[in-house]
Amino acid sequence: MSKSVALITGSGKGIGAKTAMRLADEGFSIVLNYKDSQRDAGIIKQQIIQKGSECIAVQADVSQEHDVSKLFDAVDKLGRLAVLVNNAGILEVQSRLEGISPERFKRILEVNVMSCFLCTKEAIKRMSTKDGGIGGSIINVSSIAAKSGAPNEYVDYAASKGAIDSFTRGSALEVAGEGIRVNGVRPALIKTTMHALGGEVDRVERLKNVIPMGRGGTPEEVAETIVWLASERSSYVTGSCIDCSGGL
Repeated sequence: MSKSVALITGSGKGIGAKTAMRLADEGFSIVLNYKDSQRDAGIIKQQIIQKGSECIAVQADVSQEHDVSKLFDAVDKLGRLAVLVNNAGILEVQSRLEGISPERFKRILEVNVMSCFLCTKEAIKRMSTKDGGIGGSIINVSSIAAKSGAPNEYVDYAASKGAIDSFTRGSALEVAGEGIRVNGVRPALIKTTMHALGGEVDRVERLKNVIPMGRGGTPEEVAETIVWLASERSSYVTGSCIDCSGGL
């Protein structure tokens, strides 16, 4: 029987890396994806292999169609795609709306939204019972910013995650009868290095008092939510987005 493969985009660090580790624990062969963080992905790869799971790391810019095709060719060589986690995403330095250039806005949309579209499209081709597949699970990593709008910080990032939420719902309903479940996770104020990209390393600490639970979340906590959605334990859940946000 072909091995069941989980592909996690942007999995060299943070939520993606922790998700890859947990899916390996669940028995999946793992395809890590990175754009620039080759060293980080290599470390995660070795940790997964040491667990006894098969793992490869593939460099690809998942906002570009050619690179996505190359990535999925690597998936096919490893086994049968059963899980796709669309985790790749970027943000830029905090800014009010008038300080965001058109080039920046386009770049955020291309990386955060186009990557999700391109990878989901390839995954459906492999998973759909209509096309001879046996189903699968797709999880899109959104953000609570899709609901808050992230004013004065990242309205471009928030807009991209709002698009992910709509895409999650629409694609889920299209393929619900083809053995594929599509869901989303909306993290908020998670302790990752991503906040440094926005120019504020200690952002979670600054804002923790607005979180009903009084603390920031961890990548491991988000990963557990993703793994549940990837598994048969959530077999009747599709078209949904789960807030992993401490109550925000």
